[in-house]
Amino acid sequence: MLAAYVSDAEVRLAVGVIGVSFVLYAWFGRVPAEARRPSAASGVIWGSLSGFTSTLAQAGAPPFQIHMLPQRLDKLTLVGTNMIFFAAVNWMKIVPYFALGGFTSQNLLTSATLLPLAIVTNFLGIWLVRRTPTELFYKIAYVLMFAISVELTRSGLTTILWP
Repeated sequence: MLAAYVSDAEVRLAVGVIGVSFVLYAWFGRVPAEARRPSAASGVIWGSLSGFTSTLAQAGAPPFQIHMLPQRLDKLTLVGTNMIFFAAVNWMKIVPYFALGGFTSQNLLTSATLLPLAIVTNFLGIWLVRRTPTELFYKIAYVLMFAISVELTRSGLTTILWP
């Protein structure tokens, strides 16, 4: 229902700014080096925001990572949780996408064409995660979140300012 009132550009901009702020705070703020366990309320808030932004703008990763990265979970646990969470979110999006006309023969054909590449890159990702030391894995995760958040900010601003 909110899709009628909030543009995907506004969602991308908001998520991008939040993501950049989170990473800069993690890098330069007074964040404890040890793992911390967030509250259940934090999980509900960030999980809901992740599902919402994933549905409207395919930008659910930054809110999810804001909740998960500070926990410093084992890298395989983090990656597995990420996959399970977004698999569930994507299943929940099927009915709303149908209602919004999101499934067309063209995008289904594109998805089918890209399926073999998706399978190969998933196995490559599994291989890389298993071979990357945990400390390096977390550094890469923060750098990638920063890069994604900067791009979301740029994309949102560009679309809002020059439609």
